Amino acid sequence: MSRIIIYHRVKNLQLERRSFVLNLKQYKMSLKKIVLPIALLFSKREASSLNVNQKRRKKRIRSKTIVFIHGLFMNNNTWDGWKSYFEDQGYTCYAPAHPKHEGNPAELRTNPPEGLEAVEFKDWITNLETLIDSLAEKPILIGHSFGGLTAQKLVEAGRAEAAILISSAPPKGNVTFNLNFLKANHPVVSPLKGNSIFNPAAEQYKKWFHFAITNTFSKEESDVLFEQFAVPESRKTPRASLQKIAKIDTQKPHVPLLFIGGLEDVIVPNALIRKTIKKYSDENSIVDFKFYENKDHFICGAPGWEAIAQDCLHWLSN
Repeated sequence: MSRIIIYHRVKNLQLERRSFVLNLKQYKMSLKKIVLPIALLFSKREASSLNVNQKRRKKRIRSKTIVFIHGLFMNNNTWDGWKSYFEDQGYTCYAPAHPKHEGNPAELRTNPPEGLEAVEFKDWITNLETLIDSLAEKPILIGHSFGGLTAQKLVEAGRAEAAILISSAPPKGNVTFNLNFLKANHPVVSPLKGNSIFNPAAEQYKKWFHFAITNTFSKEESDVLFEQFAVPESRKTPRASLQKIAKIDTQKPHVPLLFIGGLEDVIVPNALIRKTIKKYSDENSIVDFKFYENKDHFICGAPGWEAIAQDCLHWLSN
């Protein structure tokens, strides 16, 4: 009888141990689901990381073609250095200007192209789709700001091998009420401005440019970048971020994505980019990110862009 009792006690202890181990594993999994998203939102380390929703897996990026997509208030001149850099690494590169953005920035500010005020987000997408469909292979997309949102739309449409999204504008429905964010964007999208052209030729826009785009530089340094790169813009294009066309299905499988941001970005704060990262929830798709200290929104065109380009190359080839 005592042997039977001892046997049952041992059996019960074994069952309790198994139950403890199982509960411990479940606790660790639950803790991971809680801690990692919090770390994603609040961590400010300059390091790459995997999307908390995905498993670790290898990237397979075979394309040797890159399409650079510029953002608002700029044109394709911002990619001149990047284009040369990646061509030296053996890539075939394209850096098209969006409709009504072709030319010298200073001349465009003085004489805005006729019809610029009517350019919409769909015109950007159509223009790029035409280029991509003419290529021999699906390209890697590297987009800045609203060009990053454009790249996300093209990824969703199956027109990319991979995408690097630098200071990317968010898809529809992803917002923040950060006061500096609102202050930076309101002058551009305000309905009180009608369909007038947002033309930074006026001196007041140099102040806006320094506040919203190049805030880590001195006003004098910002003015130099302004003269070199700033162009007039249609207000219809950024307003599309609030419309259905800017909606993206972030739950479907997709090609590898790398999000890049500056921790000092005002017009697209890094907290907003982190929200976008979290929305890409397919566990079998790759979503990486990297944030840089002391970098603002103009991370791809301002001095120091070479280090960012090198990190992008490393991501593509590693």
